[in-house]
Amino acid sequence: MTDLQYHYSSVSTFTKTKGINSLVLAHQTEIEAVNNIPCFFWGNLTDPYITAKCWSTIAKVVRSSFGPIPPSLRDPIVTAGTERIRFEGFSSCNGVYVRLDMKPESIDGEFIASGTTNVDFNDPMLNALNSIQKNEKVTLAVGQQEVQVITSKTKVTEKKVTLPTRWIKGLTSVQLYLVDMDLKFELNKIQTIQLFQNLPKGTVKGDFFIAKRAGKFMFSTLATADAVRVGGLHRLRLLDGILAIADKVYIYESADKQTVAFVYEFGKMQLLMAFSPDAYRGFSGEGKALEQMTENLPVEWVYGLNSLLKANENFDPTLLSIEHDIDFGTMDQLTSSLSSIGLLGYDVMGRSHFYRQLPFKTERILSLNPRLKNAKKLIDEQQVRILKKENSYIEAEVKGTGVLHKVVLDKQGYRCTCEWFTTYQGKRGICKHILAVKMS
Repeated sequence: MTDLQYHYSSVSTFTKTKGINSLVLAHQTEIEAVNNIPCFFWGNLTDPYITAKCWSTIAKVVRSSFGPIPPSLRDPIVTAGTERIRFEGFSSCNGVYVRLDMKPESIDGEFIASGTTNVDFNDPMLNALNSIQKNEKVTLAVGQQEVQVITSKTKVTEKKVTLPTRWIKGLTSVQLYLVDMDLKFELNKIQTIQLFQNLPKGTVKGDFFIAKRAGKFMFSTLATADAVRVGGLHRLRLLDGILAIADKVYIYESADKQTVAFVYEFGKMQLLMAFSPDAYRGFSGEGKALEQMTENLPVEWVYGLNSLLKANENFDPTLLSIEHDIDFGTMDQLTSSLSSIGLLGYDVMGRSHFYRQLPFKTERILSLNPRLKNAKKLIDEQQVRILKKENSYIEAEVKGTGVLHKVVLDKQGYRCTCEWFTTYQGKRGICKHILAVKMS
């Protein structure tokens, strides 16, 4: 039996056993055989010109920055598995997220294994992408240590680089924003081009909105009920390279009307670009995942679930709970733990999560979420005192710096007297004091 066969055999053994104990068993028996396989995918692109345009757009995003952090990152994440390939990345400021979902019909080749790598897009790669013609044969190879693009004119190899911690934090947050989004507008090619022809030039300050009037879409400074807010409007220039080749564009908006995502449909693939509430705010610092991370789970459970799932596989926590006889509450916590280290993504059009295989350590759950770490410290030092608890109402006192903060949890939500909550009112995640009370 080969190493790869053994890997899938151990997964099969896991799926035949029931209950949370099987997660522990899977962790104990799992060997990371896939890590020894150099190549995940090898094959040809069926639509090389559009693929190259999308890759160039991703490169444009990862080389950009719209905040105080200068452009320094240029390395997209590449995931191959379950008959799909995904390229994704962030701007250096972490305020723009981009992902290309390559459907099975966009590639003609063989998936040898599933996995994820992280490579630079350097100038030779960009030059190769910019020179690809519509009917040219282009071969793509995705491996653990490198990604190759082979055209009729050149062969470019990009080596694996270290995954930036800031990107893992961004991956943790952005999928939670995508889950919260609903479709607002659908534009055809002509409507899309007309809309972007009126995009203001230069850096734009203040709120702008996309509105539909008499069948035509436009940018407006008026916040009407049916308009979609776009913070940092000038960031939409990142989409210039694919405006003329998309079949349709779908615009999604979060329930709080703060974040927006554009999905460009090309038939064989889709490119999503999501924008944080404002140019100066990155997805990595929003703290949206904290509300679900209030219980400690055995490390083995997280590793066990990780051993079960393959790259790009649909992740359905309800189905997993039923199939493996795992309590729904426990599965919610496992899902939160996987999310908190960047292992889950979200497809807004498919309305489903997908799994992302990344090298990880469970210690990242704390290191990537300092508010969670500080909340645990408050509990360990006995700085949380529950004053009242009845039905769905909890009132507590939490020690701050030279002051005692009052925390209330009730049917309406949660409140705290600290400066963080007063300033953001929960829009950037809960404060450490509320988190400590919820954990207590």
